[in-house]
Amino acid sequence: MNRNLVLEFWNLQVRYLVDMYIFKNVAEIQQYLNECRSKNAAIGFTPTMGALHEGHLSLVRRAVTDNEISVCSIFVNPTQFDDKADLDRYPRTMERDLEMLKSAGNHVVFAPTADEVYPKNLDTSHGVDFGAMADHMEGAHRPGHFDGMAQVVKRLVDIVESDYIYMGQKDYQQQALVKYMFKQLNYKTQVVTCPIVREADGLAMSSRNRHLNTDERESAGHINKVLRRLKEVAEILPLSIARNQALEQIRHISGADSDYLEIVDAVTLERLDNFEDAKSVVACTTVRIGKVRLLDNMILR
Repeated sequence: MNRNLVLEFWNLQVRYLVDMYIFKNVAEIQQYLNECRSKNAAIGFTPTMGALHEGHLSLVRRAVTDNEISVCSIFVNPTQFDDKADLDRYPRTMERDLEMLKSAGNHVVFAPTADEVYPKNLDTSHGVDFGAMADHMEGAHRPGHFDGMAQVVKRLVDIVESDYIYMGQKDYQQQALVKYMFKQLNYKTQVVTCPIVREADGLAMSSRNRHLNTDERESAGHINKVLRRLKEVAEILPLSIARNQALEQIRHISGADSDYLEIVDAVTLERLDNFEDAKSVVACTTVRIGKVRLLDNMILR
């Protein structure tokens, strides 16, 4: 092989490794990913609404490690908001997000418009009945949220056709519903649930944390402490008593109150009274501090 060909090959390899391709159009990203699949490249996908933080990047890095191609979407999904004002207020930090994704080694960004995701001539409904799985916890406090979430996840996976989708444990109910949806639809895409990334004091990383003032941020650090204590006492006390103790401890956090704290089957999300009723158990809560709702959970078994 002559020297010029070697240099040309090396430059292409460097470009493949350091460049990050950004697509806004469905047809174009599908064409690119089809070319990748023709070379037997595994594709990992991380759906986001932008305003990225280290929690998102941990998912992206896992996708990069596990697959030849890592795709991350940035799309603020309008069907997940029942209040247009909340949709309008959602932070858009595209330039910063792209820099963060590039530094994490991500390969492809999909940043479509709403018209690309929801074209008028296409039925994008998810068609799955979640039943009681979506009725309690977040479902009871955010009407329509999970239908919107399921709609956009299904649509994005239909576009990307990834081998894996990476989701965070922090939104526990959400990832459980996606697993259920994929099973019902017989999708080949596997859900990989990644551990919660936490701040030094234990607070789960979230784009909402930036809205806490100094005092509220200090209070928020105690949520994880309550959940850790709950894990300890749930081994020796009836679950109903352990749950009530944890709720009372949350109410003693300055400025805090809980929308719910439930101990559920980690797969079906059914409320539990006894550890023996499920192979795996998780405690899920949302705590309101000031005007901010903070989600967290703890695997109890």
